[in-house]
Amino acid sequence: MSATFGDVLKFIQARGINAKACVKSQDDFFVQIDDVISDSREVKPGTLFACIKGENSDGHTFVKKAEAAGACALLCEREVDSNLPQIIVERVREHLGETASFVYANPSGKLLMVGVTGTNGKTTTTYIIRSILQAAGMRVGLLGTIIESDGITEKDADRTTPESAIVERQLANMVKNGCSACVMETSSHGLYLGRLKGAKYDVPVFTNLYPEHLDFHKDMEHYFDAKTLLFTTYAKPGFLGAANYDDPYGKRILAKFPERVRGFGLTNGAQFSVVGSTSTLDGTELVIQREGFGSISLSSPLVGDFNIMNTLCAVTAMTGRVEAEAIMEGVANVPQVPGRLERIDLPNGACVFVDFAHTPSALRSVLGTIRKLSGNDRRIVSMFGHGGGRYQQNRPELGRAASEFANEIIITSDNARDEEPQAIAEAIAGGASIPYRIITDRPEAVRVGLDSLKNGDILVITGKGPEKFITIKDKKIPFNDAEAVKSWRDSQ
Repeated sequence: MSATFGDVLKFIQARGINAKACVKSQDDFFVQIDDVISDSREVKPGTLFACIKGENSDGHTFVKKAEAAGACALLCEREVDSNLPQIIVERVREHLGETASFVYANPSGKLLMVGVTGTNGKTTTTYIIRSILQAAGMRVGLLGTIIESDGITEKDADRTTPESAIVERQLANMVKNGCSACVMETSSHGLYLGRLKGAKYDVPVFTNLYPEHLDFHKDMEHYFDAKTLLFTTYAKPGFLGAANYDDPYGKRILAKFPERVRGFGLTNGAQFSVVGSTSTLDGTELVIQREGFGSISLSSPLVGDFNIMNTLCAVTAMTGRVEAEAIMEGVANVPQVPGRLERIDLPNGACVFVDFAHTPSALRSVLGTIRKLSGNDRRIVSMFGHGGGRYQQNRPELGRAASEFANEIIITSDNARDEEPQAIAEAIAGGASIPYRIITDRPEAVRVGLDSLKNGDILVITGKGPEKFITIKDKKIPFNDAEAVKSWRDSQ
């Protein structure tokens, strides 16, 4: 996995890009490039340092730091004062992914690539698909909201879709580690901003679309356009994907690719559908009818209608790729997804669920599921906040969503960022129609909520899921909902 400076220059120019070299001697064309990095803090010897000009910083100002760390060449938008050979192009970020893919010898072409996009369900669906592929005997890499796995080691993820050079390096590590597949969450930001350039997908998957990130995408149509890039721009020739037949945007994808995308859903007309299911707070039994493949009976430790849909989505994506036995085994053995309806039982007979749900639709789904499976007699306390700098119209809607299923609401802070937590909480309270309390200190809110529980009560803490920090202004305060609950439980 390497290329010379001259090879990289020729590759960029062959793509029709106006690129010129700035070199000190002809020997520079034979400089060996082993890595492509856009963060000067990660530069090591043999690195092509890509100078990205972003909103808050300009990579060109870090050239000396990269050179001191061992960078061997530069990809930049203007000539800089450096002894390193330079390739000058317009808009470095736009060409970074393909350049990295070339240096790493096209790793996505050597993997079965599964990309999952949509508003809700991405993380759990990727966990189910990975479990199915592992049951089929494959070593599988995973890139997502919670973890990054190269097939051997795992670490906490920084963000759902990293910069394109990082994605390509991660894929290259998977290939090196003997992976034959990669399952990846693909965010709308990552798709729109070109963070997936250089990667191509065999199995693009669409879960659903609800209002979110409209502060960035402006409206649902632009949000949808970003999601569909997974099918229109980043799919391999001959791809076979899956889309939600019950979702109006999923229907549009199915109409656009009738031969390439299979529909899953609970309504009549879906090619893959659930024809029977039973669910408790302990797990789910379901039967899926698969057009052209017959029915399959599955047992899953996951609960709730949305996890039935997540399972249906994963089965649709994997049918024809692996044997039925691997699907059955993978679904049965899927691990607990951190912060996704993560259950913690308490000594007094109460229990807590921690979930990432942070949109009104997701909160309704989580609380509706717990109410349905627990019955009307159990007291449900819903605890959540809302992120600062995010779609503000969702705040009263979150209050209304919780009021439909809970008995009480504790409104707390999420990642308030540069907003005032109290103002966010009051906006949420504007939609509440059941008793509520505002406790903006999240650790205190969790303690108060736990202290109030009696035998049979259920506390549902949503919004942050597996996140390990609370972001307030420029501070990141260590805190994790599930860890806080377990610490309280162990102290009893």
